[in-house]
Amino acid sequence: MRRRSWVVMILVMVVVAAAGRPAFADEGTQDTGRLIATKLFRGIVNAATGWIEIPKQIWQENQASGPAKGWTWGFVKGIGYAVGRSVVGGFEIVTFPIPVPEGFRPIMHPEYVLSDLPENPQPR
Repeated sequence: MRRRSWVVMILVMVVVAAAGRPAFADEGTQDTGRLIATKLFRGIVNAATGWIEIPKQIWQENQASGPAKGWTWGFVKGIGYAVGRSVVGGFEIVTFPIPVPEGFRPIMHPEYVLSDLPENPQPR
């Protein structure tokens, strides 16, 4: 229990330090801090929600090609995307203070698993 509290405290300190905006910093430093915090947040979200790619891909294939292809090819595609998104999320967590790729840009598109879903999906 004591070890867990130290880990949480260190994680909070890193996030606060990365997202902090000191008054004496120039504009470039402020932007860099925001980009670092965004990359860390994106990594945590993608590592935790990568599994959502499976039902998402099933749904998208079902909408595009019907239920047979949705439940077969969509499932296979979903597993691939889920593994990829989770691994990329872990990579972004580990490398969050390093500008890789250049400018802290997202590696996967869409940036988050549900970013590209339509707001009002139409039933088939």
